[in-house]
Amino acid sequence: MAISHEPHGDASPSDWVHRFAEFVPTGAILDVACGTGRHSRLFLERGHHVVGIDRYNAGVIDLLGRPDFDLIEADLESGGIWPTGDRDFAAVVVTNYLHRPLFPSLIDAVAQDGCLIYETFGQGNERHGRPSNPDFLLSPGELLREMGGQLSIVAYEHGLINFPRPAVVQRICAVRSDAPGYLASLSLDGGK
Repeated sequence: MAISHEPHGDASPSDWVHRFAEFVPTGAILDVACGTGRHSRLFLERGHHVVGIDRYNAGVIDLLGRPDFDLIEADLESGGIWPTGDRDFAAVVVTNYLHRPLFPSLIDAVAQDGCLIYETFGQGNERHGRPSNPDFLLSPGELLREMGGQLSIVAYEHGLINFPRPAVVQRICAVRSDAPGYLASLSLDGGK
């Protein structure tokens, strides 16, 4: 299965994140492993307060000091305490990052009527380059299995993209909502 993917390079938001950004309710956003801040910037432009987490601040140094942006410098793989405690967020965004022990914390960080937007590499990517280590590649359906029991799945894909380079990715948008009409309000064909 080929997945459509618009060019974005390192500076532009992922088309998957951009597609679901309009459905994120008012509230703070958690950008996990925020790197250069491409998704932090997207949500800042949309008027959200953003909390970024990363080991280093070099990629978002220009955002430091803004009243609508907080950076938590943390090594998420150290096995320490989840750096946001029991705070929840209107959206939790994760791209190009995988550390499976964080799945429960990511799910718990999604507020009522909030969403998890996740996109990273999947099995099969080893044929196209890095990452190729199975520890960093999702098995088919893995995000569905991990998120589906606690969040409602809005959209899921696993397949080959061709741009910016050939890669196998898996991505999901899932929400925490008890409202029966909430999922129906998300237009899956209206996004990019």
